[in-house]
Amino acid sequence: MYITRNLPNTRIDVADALRGIAVAGIILYHSVEHFNIFTQEPIVHPLASDQTVADVLAWLLSGKMYGIFAMLFGLSFFIMNDNQQQKGKNFSLRFAWRMCLLFMFGIINVAFYDGDILMLYACYGLLLIPISYLPSKWVWCIIALLVIQPVELFCLLTGITIDNSTMWELYGKINSAHEHASFWENALINLRYGFEVNFRFNIFSGRLTQLLCLFILGMQLGRQRLFYNEGPHLKIWHQILICSTIVVIALSFVDFGALDSWLKPIYNFIILLMIVSAVVSAWYAFEGVRRVLHHLCIFGRMSLTNYLLQSIIGCAIFCGYGLACYHLLGITYAVMVGCGMVICQYLFARYWFSSHPRGPLEGLWRKLTWINS
Repeated sequence: MYITRNLPNTRIDVADALRGIAVAGIILYHSVEHFNIFTQEPIVHPLASDQTVADVLAWLLSGKMYGIFAMLFGLSFFIMNDNQQQKGKNFSLRFAWRMCLLFMFGIINVAFYDGDILMLYACYGLLLIPISYLPSKWVWCIIALLVIQPVELFCLLTGITIDNSTMWELYGKINSAHEHASFWENALINLRYGFEVNFRFNIFSGRLTQLLCLFILGMQLGRQRLFYNEGPHLKIWHQILICSTIVVIALSFVDFGALDSWLKPIYNFIILLMIVSAVVSAWYAFEGVRRVLHHLCIFGRMSLTNYLLQSIIGCAIFCGYGLACYHLLGITYAVMVGCGMVICQYLFARYWFSSHPRGPLEGLWRKLTWINS
């Protein structure tokens, strides 16, 4: 059973920076996808760069930003859980209640954006409770098992295929509503199908086990205190950066072919490790990098608020009930819109933190978490 080491869990600024990068990246890639609107209508304002921009951002952001978000979720769980253990308190029931609150935030979010992740994160988060009691050697074994994408590997070895036809049917219904229906019709169809279609997409894309793996990995990195510049930790991040970069370069020239469903999630996982290790290494090595990334710390400290805001703003811009930019803007222009959203939300965060210690939803979530404590 894991027992706290009674070491202080001070705020980790580089984790806030990573969280800011993740949320900003999510906004940009949602803009690439026109906030899940894949229209068959001709685009009014395309550019020759559209496909290149889509390919580059898919390689850099798709699956990686949500993964970083998940890993930091696990880190936050460890910090809260360890702080309570140091006080001689059990955090399990309180964290379960916290996940119920997150699920409720997800219900609000999915009414605007059908690609909500909060409800799924709340469900995955509950699995951290029993795993947190295990000693580290068993936790590493679970991580190793999940890293190899066991569901996809099993399907590959047995020849079993997962029927995804229902997922595509649901996407068709949702997409039609986004293009032509009113806001309230959109909200109702999102609430009806959003959770199911996202769960099915997690199975289809290999994220079902990978996100859980990243939740647990974040918790374990917290146990090992790897995000603090202590002892050989920076050297470890340098080694991860070198190894992951070599593997990414090597796999970039490989055609996965029939193994794509198994190897692509693993490839994305290694790119994620490369991004995280590069940011952590640069953060502790260069003062200039810390000054630049400090702005993303501000953005990351309001990650829940920013995530819900991007759903509201983005869907109002791209959906048919709003500005209907889903068929007006090509991918390059859509990414410019996404950059504008990031800048506006960053400015709002700076304004908010000038007089508040936490973001609006972050403060509400904290108060409700510790209600009657």
